Amino acid sequence: MTKEEVFESLKEIIKVVRPTINLENVNYDTRLIEDLSLDSLSMMLTAMAVENKLGIRFSTESSFRTVGDVCDSAVELLSAV
Repeated sequence: MTKEEVFESLKEIIKVVRPTINLENVNYDTRLIEDLSLDSLSMMLTAMAVENKLGIRFSTESSFRTVGDVCDSAVELLSAV
């Protein structure tokens, strides 16, 4: 799966978690907390949804600041499978 495919999947998940977000404004540099207003519960739900959709498991030590961070980590995990 490419980074762009992961990005599109993540945008679908963001739309469910934060339905008021305009996805046209979301890019790799979009900050999860500052720009998308994700709180700790929303972050956990988003991470779990990505894991379930892509069949991966993020490390409990993962720290994501941007949409690109999530995509990069997911692609790395997918390539290791």
